[in-house]
Amino acid sequence: MSRTIFFEVEILDSRTKQQLCFLDKVEPHSTIGDIKCLFHKSYPKWYPSRQALKLDPSGLHVLLSEGKALRDDDILQSLPVGTTATMYFRDLGPQLGWTMVFLAEYMGPLLIYLLFYFRVPYIYTHKYAFTASPYPVVSMACACHSFHYIKRLIETIFVHRFSHGTMPLRTIVRNCAYYWGFAAWLAYYINHPLYTPPSYGEIQLCEAGNFSIHLTLNNLRGEGHKTRKFPSPTKNPFTWLFFFVSCPNYTYEVGAWVSFSIMTQCVPVALFAFLGFIQMTIWAKGKHRTYNREFKDYPNLRMPILPFIL
Repeated sequence: MSRTIFFEVEILDSRTKQQLCFLDKVEPHSTIGDIKCLFHKSYPKWYPSRQALKLDPSGLHVLLSEGKALRDDDILQSLPVGTTATMYFRDLGPQLGWTMVFLAEYMGPLLIYLLFYFRVPYIYTHKYAFTASPYPVVSMACACHSFHYIKRLIETIFVHRFSHGTMPLRTIVRNCAYYWGFAAWLAYYINHPLYTPPSYGEIQLCEAGNFSIHLTLNNLRGEGHKTRKFPSPTKNPFTWLFFFVSCPNYTYEVGAWVSFSIMTQCVPVALFAFLGFIQMTIWAKGKHRTYNREFKDYPNLRMPILPFIL
């Protein structure tokens, strides 16, 4: 009968190198998530999602596994440590779940835009309070903008599955300032009493495509966390963009905002679309690199976000 070898885990502060906790007789099959829970018992204010544990405090170790924060599902005995493991703790700050993050980010723009659309008092001059624009495109812009964020809220609640549990509170404040600020800026001009409209673009097709891609990604994740597959086109024509790009959800998102820019011909909308394109291109390139690294049979024809271009 084999004898179980237990581990000893020493947790130090990553900045001061002071010992915070010493865990004795830790099971070799324990995960980092289990260790975080044990550490949480000693320090209740540092709940598991607030903790980052590393094997190297500087994050510059030649071994990637030692330079990065350890994943919650990493198993202790599979790490490059002996029976006595030293880990370095960093406080990530207050955290909020991803569902609440997206609800906060998307609910704000939806409500803020409506305040400008209905021209509540003190936004424009008093004589325009609760008046309506005579141009149908202003109402169409409100409907498209509201539909976009209502769709995002529905996806957040019923479709998305989040791989990472939380986001730092300071990041949430920055993201909300971005989304809420741009919503107020573009809504101010589009719903201004002196606004004169042009025509509008094909925004709803892009929204339908974006939603279809999110459903496809959700179904892929639903097959199980241990199943690793790259997304592929289905019978839904909107998913056929997977033949050409790795992240068609971003392609459709950019298309929706470009269409909204054409519809309103408003500078703040165009700027928001441009900045969004830059950020989504960064995300798409990262996912594209991950797919190419993890799957040897990944299609060579695919580009990150724009077919045949980028």
